[in-house]
Amino acid sequence: MARNSARERLEAALARIDDPKGEGARTCLTVYREQAKTAADAADARAKSGISLGPVDGTIVSIKDLFDVAGEVTRAGSRIFTEERKPATADAPVVRRLRAGGAIIVAKTNMSEFAYTGIGANPHFGTPANPADRKRVPGGSSSGAVVSAADGMCEIAIGSDTGGSCRIPAAICGIVGYKPSRQRIPTDGAFPLSYSIDSIGPIARTVEACAKADAVMAAEDFAPLEPTQLAGLRIGIVQGTPLENLDETVSKRFAGAVDQLRKAGARLSEEKLALLADMAEVNSKGGVQPAEAFSIHRELMSRRADDIDPNVRVRLERARNVSAADYIDMVRQRAQLIRLMDARLSDIDILALPTTPIVAPTMQEVAPADEFARRNAMLLRNTLIVNFFDLCAISVPIPREGGLPAGLMLVARNGQDNRLFRIAMAVERLFGG
Repeated sequence: MARNSARERLEAALARIDDPKGEGARTCLTVYREQAKTAADAADARAKSGISLGPVDGTIVSIKDLFDVAGEVTRAGSRIFTEERKPATADAPVVRRLRAGGAIIVAKTNMSEFAYTGIGANPHFGTPANPADRKRVPGGSSSGAVVSAADGMCEIAIGSDTGGSCRIPAAICGIVGYKPSRQRIPTDGAFPLSYSIDSIGPIARTVEACAKADAVMAAEDFAPLEPTQLAGLRIGIVQGTPLENLDETVSKRFAGAVDQLRKAGARLSEEKLALLADMAEVNSKGGVQPAEAFSIHRELMSRRADDIDPNVRVRLERARNVSAADYIDMVRQRAQLIRLMDARLSDIDILALPTTPIVAPTMQEVAPADEFARRNAMLLRNTLIVNFFDLCAISVPIPREGGLPAGLMLVARNGQDNRLFRIAMAVERLFGG
């Protein structure tokens, strides 16, 4: 959307939501039509007076269905919650910060039930179709978020990322998705999947838009981004598992992206990360995140398991028998591995790897439960490394001449968010974005 008045841009976004031939009904579960118009008019009045509340003032924003909004039931993509939960008493802190910064919240977006698949399917509210190919899944769990941003129903979408839920959909729909250093943005008022791993991030068409939303949600001052010089930048190309079994499209695009970085003068190194085997060993006991997810939904599973998406239910069920001793061991081992990975990355500016090893599967391809599970695991494989090791990461679309989207994931140490944004902006420019 061109930078017209906030009201004009809002009306265009609402037209996209309301388009009967579009994905609005499956993407936006609640539309804040009148409140958004009031907020847009207020933003335009401020702009005329030369007043700005910050980098997202007058920006059209959607929020994922797991964020509390005062007076509303937080569904988290679940019919059960729609029926049983009481309305939230207050806005989630990130929602409050966005409103205070002048963001125009247009809609609450669909998601995988309980944020627990990378596919993005939802049998209760429908599955928003991928903007690159409507026969394909959007990726998840922030499925409605990515479609709202890619289809022009908003300018920035706010999602969550526990194993890749901002980066996966962004990569396979062809836009930008960000996972911050998790401690920077409060997760209160966002329905949890994993208390110790959940993070909140933006999805948008540009790196700069993501950086603006990130700064507001983290209550940090935003300074206009200056892209880093790529010449001389130390970029580690992750070897081993993250490069295994890439499909033809991702393999070709990733090789092309690495070639462009090399030609831009970046100092590339092949990085074999032995710590990835240590991560796999910890997760072989069941994993921290699945154990926490089961603890959150244990009571519900005992009462209404049959009303939960079967693909989500089977993942929750898998963690039922993780013992308290194993969970404590995994938490302690993960904390040690986080410290070791931070030290390992001390002489590298960023890591680079494909965001997902495969392009978006078709809805038909993931209809059988076994195929759903297999492709879900593939979509999550590379992104969840970042969550496990408590790093920050961004997915930037790799140039494509037609064909399906693929993403390049750039990964930095915890706390290096601002630097990562500047590097990502340089890569985005290199790619012609």
